[in-house]
Amino acid sequence: MFFKDVIGQERIKERLIRSVKEQRISHALMLTGPEGTGKLALAVAFAQYVSCRNRGESDSCGECPSCRKYQKLAHPDLHFVFPVFPTKEFKKPVSDDFLPKWREMVHKTPYFNLSQWLGFIENENAQGLIYERESDSIMRKLNLKSFESEYKVMIIWLPEKMHQACSNKLLKLIEEPPNKTLFLLITEDEEAVISTIRSRTQLVKVPFIDNTSMQKALEANEAIPAEQIADIVRLSNGNYIKTQHYLDPDENTSYFFTKFQEMMRFAYMRQVYELTQWADEMAGLGRDRQKAFFGFALRLIREYFVMNMKHPNLLYMSEEEKEWGNKFAPFINERNIIPFAKEFELGIKHISMNANPRIIFLDTALRMVRLIKR
Repeated sequence: MFFKDVIGQERIKERLIRSVKEQRISHALMLTGPEGTGKLALAVAFAQYVSCRNRGESDSCGECPSCRKYQKLAHPDLHFVFPVFPTKEFKKPVSDDFLPKWREMVHKTPYFNLSQWLGFIENENAQGLIYERESDSIMRKLNLKSFESEYKVMIIWLPEKMHQACSNKLLKLIEEPPNKTLFLLITEDEEAVISTIRSRTQLVKVPFIDNTSMQKALEANEAIPAEQIADIVRLSNGNYIKTQHYLDPDENTSYFFTKFQEMMRFAYMRQVYELTQWADEMAGLGRDRQKAFFGFALRLIREYFVMNMKHPNLLYMSEEEKEWGNKFAPFINERNIIPFAKEFELGIKHISMNANPRIIFLDTALRMVRLIKR
């Protein structure tokens, strides 16, 4: 991965490159920001630049043995930690058990979220976590001497998904790191990472991708019709993952939209039995997908309220969502928009607290009956 492959984020790139040139590489960086902004791509590009034997002014050389191995994500001094789940084959899983799949996913695109990763390893209903056992694997790897590079690099994707016991052991490593070790933590929710780890890392805030860089990235893709690019740039709002959703909606997006339509239709018609069946189906999803649905519903409610207020320039919806909204948007108004939003926010909170999902979804669905009539 090269810095040139990272979309936008020029200020962050310059900061990372300068730290290497001035030999001020922090032993632990935390890249934080919204999804789709290129944090993982930045981390891998930075690790490759640090390990490159013939660095250029603004990027790694791509020619040396280190760069060639990094481009395959197979360098012996590069290690990854990411959320996984138990399977029949791996009852107590660690990241290495899924490493071939991880490399395949990152090679496909370094711009993806947790739901897409879990879907790629064919278990969207699982709750991806970094388990306690992972800490033993981390300690074992980092206590070895580096094989080829000056630095051993540990990239931890979504440390907010780390088990408390694993976090505590990681804290000790970050406090007293082995010689020439570089931790790169990539988070979308820094507040969910334990404060003692946050306080011992150098924070790098990664903003949304600027429109100019996003447009250049889309223009480089000849498969995208030129007349669609301006709309996609505006709709993505600095999130490259969203551009893929608009170009090629994934199964999650289509499924969530269908379930949102069903919930609102059943609520409007006061079909309690159908709402009960709907809640049962939603309760069968994994907790990450359940939270993702509530986030999706929260976004649509906002969009349909703006649509009802006649502000088309502020809309960020697909054509399918807009078409359905022509009939549905009038039901979202100033009397119910805040209660709607609070219900979906409460759903995310309760799912995160491991409450009974069937009760959560049924309660939410029944409240829709009252709110949609306001």
